[in-house]
Amino acid sequence: MTPTQWTYLIFGIVIVLALIFDLGLLSKKSTTISIKKALVQTCFWVGLSFAFCGFVWFEDGSEMAVSYMSAYLMEWSLSIDNIFVFILIFSFFKIKETSYARVLLIGILMAIVFRAIFITVGAALIARFYWILYLFGAFLVYTGVKMFVVDQHEEFKPEENFAYRFMSKYMRITHDDPRGRFTVKKHNKIYFTSLSIVVVMLAVTDIIFALDSIPAVFAISQVPLVVYTSNIFAVLGLRSLFFLLRGAVDKFDYLQQGIAIVLVFIGLKMLAEIIHVHMPVWVSLIVIVLCLGGSILYSIYHKKKGLPRQLEVEKVK
Repeated sequence: MTPTQWTYLIFGIVIVLALIFDLGLLSKKSTTISIKKALVQTCFWVGLSFAFCGFVWFEDGSEMAVSYMSAYLMEWSLSIDNIFVFILIFSFFKIKETSYARVLLIGILMAIVFRAIFITVGAALIARFYWILYLFGAFLVYTGVKMFVVDQHEEFKPEENFAYRFMSKYMRITHDDPRGRFTVKKHNKIYFTSLSIVVVMLAVTDIIFALDSIPAVFAISQVPLVVYTSNIFAVLGLRSLFFLLRGAVDKFDYLQQGIAIVLVFIGLKMLAEIIHVHMPVWVSLIVIVLCLGGSILYSIYHKKKGLPRQLEVEKVK
């Protein structure tokens, strides 16, 4: 087997064993996840991701490992940005905390399937039409500039989400207390509960965020191994990260600006290749670490002026 094939094999084995350990031993149905348990699970996934980076370095070389770490940090930071939207969705539908873990798990697993499809299609298109990368670069610059000046969280309205409107129009749904169920039977008909709606909305929301993150990863590296593994590791750690940060996510006021600067940098880096200006991959890693770390530290010591963000939204009518 080639080094790349070995890496794929080890990655698959590690993911299966990690899911069994994390979901089977550390998680139980219909229970709340404490900050302590969330911290343990987050450290578990982050540590596993860094250990895998070490394996990639040993098996595939330093350049591949640095590319993987850059892509992983990019995805991980965007995952933190997703959490605020997830909180809004749970609050809007008045989901009980005992259902958070199960709903997040199903939504995240659905998101992984969709991301795998996107990555496969993207890799095939890039292999055939390399100039698509330059479109990705221009898109990232546009997205980064927009993200820097517009608060995307304030723009998000769960009741206007495409998935919610589609399910409300074409499917039988009920807003009664789901009692942990995804479907209920009423008047001899099957109705989808709010838990089903939230699962679909989480998956769709992640797909929308993936439209930014996947092009960013392709701009860092076009190696499918790097794109797949960095995405999957970051998304799998999102559930524990949600429970760890849900009470403090609104304290990272300037993280969005840090991510925006990274997206603009990566986009410009990609566009610079048109004039044959190539930048070492370790430069991207340094920029990502400095921008994300700097924005988090700046958020801690500088709060935005104005009223606190309100996470609780009115009850679904």
